[in-house]
Amino acid sequence: MIELKNVVKSYNLGGETIYALNNVSLKIDEGEFVAIMGPSGSGKSTLLNIIGCLDKPDEGEVYIDNVKTNDLNDNQLTEIRRMKIGFVFQQFNLIPLLSALENVELPLIFKYRSEMSSEEKQKRALECLKMAELDEQFANHRPNQLSGGQQQRVAIARALANNAPVLLCDEPTGALDSKTGGKVMELLKKLNKSGKTVVVVTHDINVGKVADRIIDIRDGKIVEE
Repeated sequence: MIELKNVVKSYNLGGETIYALNNVSLKIDEGEFVAIMGPSGSGKSTLLNIIGCLDKPDEGEVYIDNVKTNDLNDNQLTEIRRMKIGFVFQQFNLIPLLSALENVELPLIFKYRSEMSSEEKQKRALECLKMAELDEQFANHRPNQLSGGQQQRVAIARALANNAPVLLCDEPTGALDSKTGGKVMELLKKLNKSGKTVVVVTHDINVGKVADRIIDIRDGKIVEE
């Protein structure tokens, strides 16, 4: 499902070349649950951005579901993200003026436009909220009317809306207390067992323990699996 070959990503800071990723190679199979761990500045978020087609490597090759993404243009990369990838962020990134239901419907508007009726979009959004184990009574609540755990469930439901096979999660429990974070990880594990490929970036070993495999990255290099 995901393969990186000798990926390099660097930045020039004050005349010095800093390697965010330095010759990174990895494979993630369909249906795996993988945790990418490392301290701040280790390169794990850069790695997630490249997997998610939000950034391109300076060198090396990236494949998503057997499609090489290096040479794709912005529109083609957008299509890969729209069809293949659901994103879950630490700070939820919900739109404050929209209800939980409307936030989940948003990817459906971008993906299907006029191909899906308003009623069908709403039905799908409600199904996703249910999959994310959020009660329907909260569907019309705005983000500021929800707890942190509920907001993260809305964010997960939004990631599920386009039925993408891959979920990329950047510190999904970082803004939550340990109990609520544990419940979110249980939900991600449940989604993984249903067939989703899940990749989680985290510095929390308790989150890493939920995964099938841990990839430890330091100074832009994979040091251990």
